Amino acid sequence: MKFHTFGNKNNKTVILIHGVLTPWQIWEKQIDVLKEKFYVVVPALDGHIEDSASEYISVENEAEQIESYVIKELNGKVFTLCGLSMGGVIAFKIFERSNLDIDFLVLDGAPLIKNSLLSEKVMSNAYKSIIHKSKKRDKKTLENFKKDFLPEKYLSSYLKIADTMSDKTVENMIHSVCASKFVPCVNKNNTGILFLHGTKGNEVYSVKTARLMKKHFPDMAVKSFDGYKHAELAIYKPEEWLEAVTSFISKR
Repeated sequence: MKFHTFGNKNNKTVILIHGVLTPWQIWEKQIDVLKEKFYVVVPALDGHIEDSASEYISVENEAEQIESYVIKELNGKVFTLCGLSMGGVIAFKIFERSNLDIDFLVLDGAPLIKNSLLSEKVMSNAYKSIIHKSKKRDKKTLENFKKDFLPEKYLSSYLKIADTMSDKTVENMIHSVCASKFVPCVNKNNTGILFLHGTKGNEVYSVKTARLMKKHFPDMAVKSFDGYKHAELAIYKPEEWLEAVTSFISKR
């Protein structure tokens, strides 16, 4: 894991955690805005480091590394912890462990619903195929990727990641996310929780997660973006993401 930091370290900290196959640069717009007021920390997760190969082991392992960094570098305090998709699963794991003082937790499309082994296998094979074809610079794959997954301006960063990503990393990521599920826990620090999700495609897992969490954390805020696909808000509509998040954290 590699940590990228922006802004004044004396300010309150915002941590932004990316998802599967996405480079840390997807937070570019959020960083530009938030760094003026906050100290922004953006991890490049294992398996997603552009200049060196690294192996992703599990959600738990990523959570432990981020937690250790915060304890060592930030005295265990985080103003706002944000996670997108798999990053949301990692963020919730950090919150669940209750070792950090977190004022706000923002989960965007976090799929905390356990998947079947068949579903896991299908997803794992699909992602491995994308990586294999990306390594070969398959034109159709990259065009579809730009259209449905990642804006073109981040493609070069993604390809650097793809070139070093192993099948084992993909398998570990998919297994770790598919095996994760929401387990009721105590909100020891009275953390304010915001759950963002779209309504299209595989956002069904995020919608189910939000409903489960809302039952256990009745004060949790849920914001649905009608017609948006998984991760579309944070990656393709960062201004709307910022409006939703900054308005939530400014109310408390």
